[in-house]
Amino acid sequence: MRPAAVLTRIGGGLIVLWLVSLLTFSLLQLVPGDPAELIAGDSASPERVLQIRTELGLDRPLPAQYATWLGGIVQGDLGTSIFTGDPVTDAIVRAAPATLSITVVALLIAVVVGVPAGVVAGLRQGSWVDRTVSLLATIGIAMPGFWVAMLLVLVLALGFSWLPATGYSPIGDGVGEWLSHVIIPSTALGLATAAELARHARGCVSDVLERPYIRTARARGAHPVWLVRHHVLRNAAIPVVTVLGLQAGRLLGGSIVIEMVCGIDGLGTLAINAILQRDFPILQGYVLLAAAIVVVINLVVDGVYSWLNPKVRTS
Repeated sequence: MRPAAVLTRIGGGLIVLWLVSLLTFSLLQLVPGDPAELIAGDSASPERVLQIRTELGLDRPLPAQYATWLGGIVQGDLGTSIFTGDPVTDAIVRAAPATLSITVVALLIAVVVGVPAGVVAGLRQGSWVDRTVSLLATIGIAMPGFWVAMLLVLVLALGFSWLPATGYSPIGDGVGEWLSHVIIPSTALGLATAAELARHARGCVSDVLERPYIRTARARGAHPVWLVRHHVLRNAAIPVVTVLGLQAGRLLGGSIVIEMVCGIDGLGTLAINAILQRDFPILQGYVLLAAAIVVVINLVVDGVYSWLNPKVRTS
């Protein structure tokens, strides 16, 4: 992409993040319950609740609260947790490695399993391979991720004791130990995405094979392997990359349920606890981080798309 196009997309991403921050702050004000009452307890007097609201700044006008929070974000400060008093940034930094590990490994599983399966099925339309891949893709999409996670825990962890059932081990404690803890949640999270990618890759390859320039190249005696490598795969990859970018954002959100099933203290667990405690700064920081990751993924997808499609680079 040209530098001007990159700057335009970055500017658009910043606008999206600002809108997300405004929408998140506004919607959280509609959540029933008062954090000050939760902190004070059921037996607290109204004066004590009012005192806590004043200490937390909840008695200030909403525009003033939003302006203070937004000003902190610009300076790299996401605020302070209402219940623990810890900086939101520190809480997110502690929880993020587990969630990002699960998401990245799930994405790798989806790409390694789904894309080759879809390409082979598209190249062999109507064969038993095509029918098998289509059937498995349908089953993979239909199976809920939390059910797959419980099944894997039951078989691999409790049945054969091959992998730990719960918990997370940082990669600093050893790659093998880290991988043993993330393989079950990542597999449960990535199978549905692999099935989606397989279906899209199969359809894209089938569509490219029907294009006139492919038929012309075949008529001229082009070698099938050369044709697939230089024309079919490159052109079929363009829509698959777009779908992959969308699925990456979905994986980040889907990790919440998987973390609860596998007992992992990641961003999903952090967000669930924040919802139960009405810890609005934690929730606002989590949503803003998720939005920032999605924006970055879209920027990367745009870059890959322009590399695969010369028309985008020259437009």
